[in-house]
Amino acid sequence: MNKAVFLDRDGVINRERNDYTFRIEDFEILPDVFEALKLLQKAGYLLVIISNQSGIGRGLFKIEDTEKMHAFMLDKFKEHSIRIEEIYYCVHHPETGSCLCRKPDSLHVEKAIARFNVDSTLSYFIGDKERDIIAGEKAGVKGILIESNSSLVKAIQPCIVK
Repeated sequence: MNKAVFLDRDGVINRERNDYTFRIEDFEILPDVFEALKLLQKAGYLLVIISNQSGIGRGLFKIEDTEKMHAFMLDKFKEHSIRIEEIYYCVHHPETGSCLCRKPDSLHVEKAIARFNVDSTLSYFIGDKERDIIAGEKAGVKGILIESNSSLVKAIQPCIVK
């Protein structure tokens, strides 16, 4: 079985702007993200991003906008030899209906666990909101709650120091 680190996007990988981030010009990868993700890969973790993107459900931007930005992000990671297994994101807004894929629900975490044969007891979910931690814990994954836009290298210490 594999071990994985699930990562929220906004505030963990890229700067949280307190607004929807769906344009490349607004997307800023945080300073030590490349270093942190390389350390996690070296420690044998698969990397999976799980994000709520309710602006799509609200009609503020389109799936195509998010996909274009994610392609840009993945290209930046590839330049640093970082492999992201998958990006799962929920397009629903809580005011327009309920779903199981929006964090704090755990459907996307569970899908990734099944798809990549992940041992949840050896895995972590790093997020800047309580809903990230709850989503991970519902799927049996340990949560690491960090302050938005803070050091990812500091946050991953429990993952790599055994």
